[in-house]
Amino acid sequence: MAAAVVLRRLRPHRLVAPALTTTTTRGVSDSTDPLTIETSIPYKSHIVDPPSREVTTTPHELLTFFRDMSVMRRAEIAADSLYKSKLIRGFCHLYDGQEAVAVGMEAAITRSDAIITAYRDHCTYLARGGDLVAAFAELMGRRDGCSRGKGGSMHFYKKDANFYGGHGIVGAQVPLGCGLAFAQRYRKEGTVTFDLYGDGAANQGQLFEALNMAALWKLPVILVCENNHYGMGTAEWRASKSPAYYKRGDYVPGLKVDGMDVLAVKQACKFAKEHALENGPIILEMDTYRYHGHSMSDPGSTYRTRDEIAGIRQERDPIERVRKLLVTHDLATMQELKDMEKEIRKQVDTAIAKAKESPMPDPSELFTNVYANDCGLESFGVDRKVVRTVLP
Repeated sequence: MAAAVVLRRLRPHRLVAPALTTTTTRGVSDSTDPLTIETSIPYKSHIVDPPSREVTTTPHELLTFFRDMSVMRRAEIAADSLYKSKLIRGFCHLYDGQEAVAVGMEAAITRSDAIITAYRDHCTYLARGGDLVAAFAELMGRRDGCSRGKGGSMHFYKKDANFYGGHGIVGAQVPLGCGLAFAQRYRKEGTVTFDLYGDGAANQGQLFEALNMAALWKLPVILVCENNHYGMGTAEWRASKSPAYYKRGDYVPGLKVDGMDVLAVKQACKFAKEHALENGPIILEMDTYRYHGHSMSDPGSTYRTRDEIAGIRQERDPIERVRKLLVTHDLATMQELKDMEKEIRKQVDTAIAKAKESPMPDPSELFTNVYANDCGLESFGVDRKVVRTVLP
């Protein structure tokens, strides 16, 4: 499946994408000249007119998409190795395959807009401007982690970029996201919240309760269902009588988006933000796919075939789609992109090395961020005689 069809670049007539080639007449293009590209497939919509399939971008933005998604892909592969080396412990849910959702969404909004998600959160944190060293330090439970080593894989945060996690309870972040949107509306901020959840959480009762309130109050919230088609090891059709998640809002409009096409995601999120500010909530169903299992304890091959995974990689991989656009339209060569990937590998390896140097949190950190300051509670040992610490 072709990644997209270029419609025009400084010329008004339609161009047909040529076959992928490794030759070019120019080096890496960092141009900001406008470039219009058609999304891979049409949007499907529910009680709303869909946005245009023609997406405006630039060579610079496409190159940024390629770089950012490649960093995410390499970071998640490295996290897999660190987990198997027992440097990452506990739960760990990897995002490789779904990078276009995080990157495309970020391209459509500002850091003043809020994002909240579930436990597959590493790449969303990076998309919000998160630091690789802080990401790996958090994964390894180190003090320099983005949550000071206390959150681990499932609880990344970056408050200065309005990224509110990182939540381990299935579906529990959805009401919290609606609460963020309530605050935005109450304060008249003119911003929105992107409230992410998976197809496995789509049947949670709290999601429908929160959506009902958001619709009543016209809250500026976009519910984003990252449909990777398997809730843990259960296929969507086994868990949902109606797996058309973009229609599940009933009275709330919805769009189904090719979540493996970063430009389609960007266009849909831009459209959804404008809609939410004017009319209230909207649902975006991102049709995406995860290459790894649900978590590190899941091999990911008992409930789906290896051929299925390989087919998605070959036909729909989000990074390969952007690679084809860059190469076939003379914006970069295959070798230049490979060189970029080598640099990214070094960048990730350097970040891991620095993260390993970070010390473990002091044991006193167990008692911080639990109660309000100056509560004066004393913590005793198991003998209930010796005061171990006084909670701040």
